Amino acid sequence: MNTANANMQELTPITLNAPLVLLTGAAGWLGGRVAAALTTGLPDAGVLANGGFRVRALVPTGEDISPLREQGLEIVAGDIQEMQSVRAFVAGAEGAILIHLAGIIHPKNVAQFEAINTQGTINLVTAAQKAGVRRAVVMSSNSPVGFNPHSDHRFTEESPYNPYAGYGRSKMLMERALRAEMAADRPMEIVIVRAPWFYGPNQPPRQTLFFKMVKEGKFPIVGSGRNRRSMGYTDNLAQGILLAAVHERAAGDIFWLADETPHTMNEIVEVVGMVLHEDFGMTVKPNTFHLPDIVGGIATILDTTLQYAGIYHQKIHVLSEMNKTIACDIAKARKVLGYAPKIGLREGMRRSVDWCLKNGQSF
Repeated sequence: MNTANANMQELTPITLNAPLVLLTGAAGWLGGRVAAALTTGLPDAGVLANGGFRVRALVPTGEDISPLREQGLEIVAGDIQEMQSVRAFVAGAEGAILIHLAGIIHPKNVAQFEAINTQGTINLVTAAQKAGVRRAVVMSSNSPVGFNPHSDHRFTEESPYNPYAGYGRSKMLMERALRAEMAADRPMEIVIVRAPWFYGPNQPPRQTLFFKMVKEGKFPIVGSGRNRRSMGYTDNLAQGILLAAVHERAAGDIFWLADETPHTMNEIVEVVGMVLHEDFGMTVKPNTFHLPDIVGGIATILDTTLQYAGIYHQKIHVLSEMNKTIACDIAKARKVLGYAPKIGLREGMRRSVDWCLKNGQSF
């Protein structure tokens, strides 16, 4: 029996065993799947995702909360940048578990990165400590450690910080603040989880645009396309998040969560094209949009320069990453948590496309 399976068997009787789960980001892409795992159940998110938990969500004012109410979530409208909202969110939460997924990836301006990702998290953790929350699981990213030095390299939890641009810096500062809390031996346990590029049902329009570009043969492959990317199907990530919320050995630690193995950009585009054509009968044009490697370098310089001036340009930022390897090793999560991602890239992409077509996101 391999270690992962042995650990998973040991974890089977474990439950969240919390009177309340506090959840941020519930209206988002990944947060919606975690909310489902906690309330109605999510079969592919592991042995802990059986539903039935009392969940309170902090949701930005103006978000559509009807799906969350249908799942039975308690809703607190507010903003993690405002302490009044945060205090209302954690009120009466002694013994609760906090799962913090909210953050900003593509802001209106660079200042929002630290205001939301760094200070917003500090606000939330500070209030949760005072409220007697038992454990906080906080979502980070690959960005604090930047890009792999070559395509065969894998980041581990010991990889040094080398943040890329404003987002990476904001998450690095967030992690450092959390690690300082861990070192101070506070009563509330903290676990940091890092996820790479994720995909799955509930996806935002920018991911649907990716499918559309692949279908039309217009997705930009920058350089050789042999750079590798770790991917995270949302239900796989939800499994890891729930394990981080309960496992005794997770306290005060950091874990990478992702799918089984990284894929080259060529493989990712090829798999999406196969799914669109073979599973959904779409005509997929050959991808002929290849750009020289130097384009990625130029985009990186432009992105860095603009962000230094406080300006965020989403398309330039995304282009700057297209020829980079961003890949991680999930061995620690497997060994310590019993993390065992069930859904691979092809099946995950098939489910993503199916969700799009059933929810009015055509391409």
